[in-house]
Amino acid sequence: MKQRPFGKTGLQISEVVFGAGAVGGLLINADDATRRAALWLALDRGVNWVDTAPSYGDGKSEIALGWLLAEIPEERRPIISTKVQFDPDAGDFAGQAERSMIESLERLRMDSVDVIQVHNALLAAWNGNPRALRPEEMLGKNGVADALDHLVDQGLARYVGFSGTGEAAAVRDVLASGRFASAQIYYNFLNPSAGRAMLSSWDAYDQQNLISTAAEHDVAVMAIRVFAAGVIPTDIRTGREGGVVKDNDVAADERRMAAVLPLLKPEHGARAQVAIRYALRNSGVSGVLVGVAEIEHLSLALEAAEMGALPDDLSAKLDRLADANFV
Repeated sequence: MKQRPFGKTGLQISEVVFGAGAVGGLLINADDATRRAALWLALDRGVNWVDTAPSYGDGKSEIALGWLLAEIPEERRPIISTKVQFDPDAGDFAGQAERSMIESLERLRMDSVDVIQVHNALLAAWNGNPRALRPEEMLGKNGVADALDHLVDQGLARYVGFSGTGEAAAVRDVLASGRFASAQIYYNFLNPSAGRAMLSSWDAYDQQNLISTAAEHDVAVMAIRVFAAGVIPTDIRTGREGGVVKDNDVAADERRMAAVLPLLKPEHGARAQVAIRYALRNSGVSGVLVGVAEIEHLSLALEAAEMGALPDDLSAKLDRLADANFV
C-alpha cells in the first residue's frame, strides 16, 4: 500500500488507517478470531496505523488492541493513536489528560502511544454543548494544548492532534495555532466542503476548505467519516449514522446519495470504494480512517486504495453535482 507523509511529524502512514471505533465496530463486537484475522489482514496489506479511543465500546476497543498488539512482533507493530475527551466544566485539563492517558495505556498494554488526540467538538462560542471546547480552552494558558504537551514531555505520547469536528471557524483557529501536529477532519463526497471551496448556494454546512488550511500550517489530515457514517456504502441503517459536523443529518445525506447513485458504474468499484478513492484524490489528506464491521468490508477498503484515485471524469461529475446541491 502507498504511504503519505503525516505533516511535520516525519511519519509515513498508509493511505488506509484501521479505525477501531464504534461506527464500524469490528474490534468491539466481533469474536476474538475475527478481530485477530482483521488486524493481520490489514498489516499484511500494508496498513501501518490503528486509531482508537477510550469511548469506543467503553474501553473495549483499547482492551482488544492491547491483547492483539501483544501477539504482534515489535517490528510489525503499527502506529497507534488514541484520544482524550475533556470535560470543560471540570477544569484541570492537565489532570484530566494524564488520568485518561494512563488508563488508556493500561488497556492498550503500552508504555506510550504515537499520537494522542483531543476527542471533543470545537465551537467558536459556547452553545450549551457540555462536551464542546472553544479555541481559548484549547490554546490558552493551562489549556488543552498545554495538557497534551505535558504528556509528550512525560514520554507518554510522541505527537498531539485533535478532532476537527464542530464549527469550521473554531477548527481553523486551532489549525492555525501551530500547537497540533494533526487533525481528523470530516470529508466525503456528500459534503466535500472540507476539501474545496463551495459556491455561495451550497445548502449543507460549509467546512470552508479546512484541508487547505491544514496544509498551509503543515498539519497532517486524517479524513474521517468518508462513508458518511454508513450512508454511502449501504441503504441499511444501524442507528449509528449521526453527523459530526454542524447541521449534518442522515436524511439530507440519504437525499444526496440518491442523486449520486446514477453516476456510479461497476468499473468505479463498490460504493464504499468510490468514497475512499474520492478522499484519496485530495493530496492534503495523509490517510483515510476506515471503520468496518466485517472483514469483507476491510478487504474492499484495502482494494480501493490499490485502485488509486477516482477517474477525473467521475470526480468532475461529483463536483458538479455538489455545486447543484445534488439536485
